[in-house]
Amino acid sequence: MNRYRKTGFADRLSDAADAKKTQLERAAGVRAVADTPAAVERRAAREAISVARDGRIAERTAIKLAMEVGQATALAAAQVADAAARQARLRAEQEASDIEFDERIAREAAVDAERQTTRDARYAARKARRRQGR
Repeated sequence: MNRYRKTGFADRLSDAADAKKTQLERAAGVRAVADTPAAVERRAAREAISVARDGRIAERTAIKLAMEVGQATALAAAQVADAAARQARLRAEQEASDIEFDERIAREAAVDAERQTTRDARYAARKARRRQGR
């Protein structure tokens, strides 16, 4: 539409109708080109390429997931082994502590028995001295 030309309402309507008619003709031409055997063949080739690409992506994803599962399994096994080793170490430390406690109790009992024996011997000696003095 020419800006300098004075147009009326009827001219604008006819210009709009012409533009719409041109668009419809272009769309019909594109549709006719899209339905040709060569275009159909190109679409089929693109679809095959897309399906193959999706298959490769799915395969890579499956491999990645399998690797992650393997790593998670190895990590879990390592954690289980670590926990078992930690429990064994704690059990060994507890047993060593119990043995040390038992030994200390036995030493203290022996020392107490020796003190008791020494004290009893002193008392007996004192008592014997008193009896001799009578």
